[in-house]
Amino acid sequence: MDIAKIIAQELGIKVSQVEATIKLIDEGSTIPFIARYRKEVTGSLNDEVLRNLYERLNYLRNLEERKESVIAGIAEQEKLTPELEQQIREAMTLVAVEDLYRPYKQKRRTRATIAKEKGLEGLANIIYLQMTERPIEKEAEAFLSEEKEVNTVDEAIAGALDILAENISDDAEYRTYIRDITVKEGKIVTVAKDPETKSVYEMYYDFEEPIVKAAGYRILAINRGEKEKILTVKITAPEERILGYLEKKVIVRDNPNTTEWLKTAIEDSYKRLIAGAIEREIRSDLTEKAEDGAITVFGKNLKQLLMQPPITGQVVLGWDPAFRTGCKLAVVDATGKVLDTVVVYPTEPQKKIAEAKKTVHNLIKKYGITLISVGNGTASRESEQVIVELLHEIPEKVQYIIVNEAGASVYSASKLATEEFPNFDVGQRSAASIARRLQDPLAELVKIDPKSIGVGQYQHDMNQKKLGDALTGVVEDCVNKVGVDLNTASASLLEYVSGITKTIAKNIVAYREEHGEFTDRKELLKVPKLGPKAYEQCAGFMRIQGGKNPLDATSVHPESYEVATKLLSRLGYTVNDITSQGLVGLSLLAKNREELAKELGVGTITLDDIIKELEKPGRDPREEMPKPILRTDVLEMKDLTEGMVLKGTVRNVIDFGAFVDIGVHQDGLVHISQMTNKKFIKHPLEVVSVGDIVEVKVLSVDLERKRIQLSMIV
Repeated sequence: MDIAKIIAQELGIKVSQVEATIKLIDEGSTIPFIARYRKEVTGSLNDEVLRNLYERLNYLRNLEERKESVIAGIAEQEKLTPELEQQIREAMTLVAVEDLYRPYKQKRRTRATIAKEKGLEGLANIIYLQMTERPIEKEAEAFLSEEKEVNTVDEAIAGALDILAENISDDAEYRTYIRDITVKEGKIVTVAKDPETKSVYEMYYDFEEPIVKAAGYRILAINRGEKEKILTVKITAPEERILGYLEKKVIVRDNPNTTEWLKTAIEDSYKRLIAGAIEREIRSDLTEKAEDGAITVFGKNLKQLLMQPPITGQVVLGWDPAFRTGCKLAVVDATGKVLDTVVVYPTEPQKKIAEAKKTVHNLIKKYGITLISVGNGTASRESEQVIVELLHEIPEKVQYIIVNEAGASVYSASKLATEEFPNFDVGQRSAASIARRLQDPLAELVKIDPKSIGVGQYQHDMNQKKLGDALTGVVEDCVNKVGVDLNTASASLLEYVSGITKTIAKNIVAYREEHGEFTDRKELLKVPKLGPKAYEQCAGFMRIQGGKNPLDATSVHPESYEVATKLLSRLGYTVNDITSQGLVGLSLLAKNREELAKELGVGTITLDDIIKELEKPGRDPREEMPKPILRTDVLEMKDLTEGMVLKGTVRNVIDFGAFVDIGVHQDGLVHISQMTNKKFIKHPLEVVSVGDIVEVKVLSVDLERKRIQLSMIV
């Protein structure tokens, strides 16, 4: 199997690009490093294509390994033929390989193996060959044996049919046909175990849908309903077609002595041995595809959330709302340092509103707070009411924003939060996190398990390892795209940098605490366990502001410093001319790129990247994302009326629509059918992403069920 060729065809790229990428992966390069610093080698493949390539490479290599193991296993039994070996080598999926291996697998004792032990294989062959001129009952007499416990003709025939049923079930060609036709023509059928039970699965109480049309989110919902013992699920197949196909394949002669026996064996084989196994395979395949789809959506949502633009230069009050235990507040300065924490009790049962307002106003005056970041959990609505009243009463210009606090409680109770804030309680840590996730969403959210961030769907029902790996990849791509400040980054942020492990991340922080700030990227090589390979992988993503070499504050890789220096010299600059504003107009001076690249001994793609970076050093890609909506007034659900048009922030995108925060503490749903009337869309992600600011029209409001239907067709 030519793995590179297969991947190239699947991804629509050149074989040479795949081969070059595989070589880099095998040499220990990470996906972010390859995407950013090896564009010349891969032909500028982006991180998404590279991750797909990496995933397929692993699958196909595992497939090759399994093929070798299967071939060796069959050869050991001395049953390997050249034709069978070729079939195995040409198989493109693990399912196809397992189908071919099935007849040779060491089985647990089945009805067929017991019949073989009783010496009934000869009778099975007589029936299968369909050439006997005697009734099978007569043929069976020769196989009676007291010693082998075959005492009657019926017992002998039953054993022979068991052997035939298993042989039919083990045939790879039959299984492939049955699987394919069941998928094409079968249906997934669900019924309620108790139709009187009220649940969120009521639409599936009497439900059927063709397998080919089954949407991923419905499969995951059905699976959950089954797991919670509310639904019974089955796959229906075109049974008559399948039995007709098997009869045509197995019954090759019109022999009245064998035909009916073969039909019995065929029916038994399908109903007892094949149907259930195929149903399990199809459901497993549907689940896997649904999970893959949900993981993709989760990954895209997470990426948008992590890449939200930071709100810089403001002192923020983080507000973790609660009732009985009071609202925990944390004042965080523009660098993320916690200046003060306090608890106020403006909500039930204490309702000390005046006292809370006074405390908050004092904090605003003392620290110059310009922004309040309020968590959207319990008592958020009541807290918002108090904040808005206060903002109308005071002369200072302060705005507020409701932030999604998903994962804040997970973080605040974690070992990491305890280490970061040893003298704070859980509420104070949570308030600090709520403030910081507004100031720098990426730096704060990396401290939380991506699965707990709350922008997915059915995340607890899927393969947790696969989900974890995919989301870790998303976080890695985001962290490396933005880059990290080597002198301020936490260990939890550093561990996502290309080439950096958890241990090395802790070692970097420990080195920084012992020796003071890094002044040169090369100093990284003094960090324990950070060798030349890790340095090559991570150096370009680490930034040092105000260090010895101005290039250390850019994303220019140290391996290109010489080229960058020569380029600057050629255009009349030195590295010391690089400022945070950048060398504006550098790209206009750098004419004849191909000639210049040749002269500098570098590829044109790398040269373009260096010029772009020197024009705008350490540019933050998040600046291009939509800014969050800051509010000064409150809106309640009862204030909404049909036809009202509002601006909102997309909080979550799912397969059938998107949830939009319009500032009423209950996200409204924009169904996929209400997203656009300009073109047909297969998935909401074609139109919106998490963090987008969208204009929506209210279609309906259900106060009792707390449901808001919105439309983006305004």
